[in-house]
This record gives sequence, structure tokens and C-alpha cells, in this order.
Amino acid sequence: MGAPAFIAGDWGTTNLRLVLADADGTALATTNGPGAAQSQSRFEAVFDELTAPWIREHGSLPAILCGMVGSTIGWINVPYVPCPAPPDRIAGSMTRVNTRNIFIAPGLSCRNRFDAPDVMRGEETQILGALRLAPELQKGHHLLCLPGTHTKWVVLEDGVVKEFLTSVTGELFAVINDHSVLVRSDTPAGDISETFGTAIAHVQRFPDAALSQLLFECRSRQVLGELTREQAPAFLSGLIIGQDILAARRTFADVGGITVLASAQLTALYRRACAVLNVSMNAVDGSKASLAGLTLLHSLRTGRVNVA
Repeated sequence: MGAPAFIAGDWGTTNLRLVLADADGTALATTNGPGAAQSQSRFEAVFDELTAPWIREHGSLPAILCGMVGSTIGWINVPYVPCPAPPDRIAGSMTRVNTRNIFIAPGLSCRNRFDAPDVMRGEETQILGALRLAPELQKGHHLLCLPGTHTKWVVLEDGVVKEFLTSVTGELFAVINDHSVLVRSDTPAGDISETFGTAIAHVQRFPDAALSQLLFECRSRQVLGELTREQAPAFLSGLIIGQDILAARRTFADVGGITVLASAQLTALYRRACAVLNVSMNAVDGSKASLAGLTLLHSLRTGRVNVA
């Protein structure tokens, strides 16, 4: 554990996590605060208040921030970097906040495989973290999956973000589970139950069925006694995740297995799904990826490393 070298910040829409880190990315202290939506017109005050104890003890420190803090609702609007995007270009496209020693990471944009515009903001830093945590991703052709509200399927080629595709898996689950007549259950969706596996197997059995043709089963199976209300969220989750994995494998058939970058809970769900679907899967600890990516950005900015 070294001396404090910089402040790393993941500033999303609803939450802010700041880390006092050494040059190798070891967390020396952490603090949390309001997200970008709650920090309108007071980003500087929020940042200064939360970091004041560290600055008093250790003196002035540079800061690297990522997430919605760099969006149109953020501190400043940082332009997207078009793909293909190597790590050094992402680092070189960070925007300085006024004259302060604070830098905000850019998001990424691309034309996806359906010839449509696509964007990400925040996930690019997790991808950089994956390159640092799993150096084998820096060579060859890889397909990353970053599950979430808007799941990102990302093609890496020799460590360069070549392209990506967004699936609204998490948001779709939330809308159907909370606001439709298909489910309406308070049971947590993350339960790795037999029901989740049953839904995955059902997707595998009918791979050509559109998701819109499968979703009503969440209702019909309850009505006819094949599914309880408590089981419905797990079945819905299995349908959405299973169909998304199969669709991604078809879309990115030229890439091998997938590497999931997620929390332990989501990783377990995807591991279960991939096992049923016979899809090769590796995993990177998503809980460590953001700090690892911010550390790589700090190192690239200061010239401590040279990554393609």
C-alpha cells in the first residue's frame, strides 16, 4: 500500500463513489455522495466537501472521474470518443474541469452491427479495468458482456474497443416486473432458482422464438398453475437473459466465448445461463473494474504505462 496518488470517482446518475487511491489503484479510503441527478449546479461543492478531509491530510491531489458526471446532466459535457477506441485515445480525450486538476473520462460511440447509433458512458472505464485485471484481454478477439439496466455487448480486438451493442435487459425486466400484468411480484429476481434454469432451457428449446412471443408465458403459466407468483420474476429473468445471450451469440458469431464483467450475483446468473446454453464463459470481477479502469486512466495520463 503506497502513498495517496489520486482520487478516483464513479459518479453515476443516482450515486457517487469516491476513492482515495495509491498509484497502483489500492483503495486507501472511500466515501459516497449524491448522484449526478441530485448534484445539479453544485458538482464542485459536492466534490470539495467530500474530499476536503483527504486534501487537508495529504495536500492537493489529481482526480479522475467517470460516469454521468461527464454527460449533459453532469459537471461538464465530455464528448463521446468514436470507435474503434484504444485505451490511450480514451485517456487522451478526458476533459479537464476548468483549471482544476480534475479530469472526466469520455463515453464511447459507434455504429453498431444493426447500422444504428450506440453510446455508452461509464462502462468504458469498466472495460479499461477489465484490460488491467485480465491482461489476456489485451490480445486477440474477445466479446465482453456488461450486464445492467442497459447491457453492453462489446467487441475487443487487441485491447481496442472495436464496437458494441446495447440491450435494454435490466430496464425491460424492471418495466415488466413492476408495471405489467405479466408478473407483479415482490420476489427478488436474483434468486438462482430452478425456475430461472427452466426459463433458460425453454429459450434453448425454441431459439427462433422472439422474446415478445415468450414473455406472455409469465402470465399464462401462472393462470394455469404451472408457475407461482413468487416464481414469475425468476422465469422472466431467465427468458430475458437467455434470449439476450443467444441473440448476442448469433450477432457476434465471429467472436468466441464471452467474458462477463459484473457483480457476483449477476455473474452467477450468467454463468448458470451459459452452462445451460452451452456457451463458453469467463468472468472478471465487476466490483473491482471501475477503480482499475480509473487507475489505468490516471497511469496513462501521467505516462506511467503505455497500453495500445
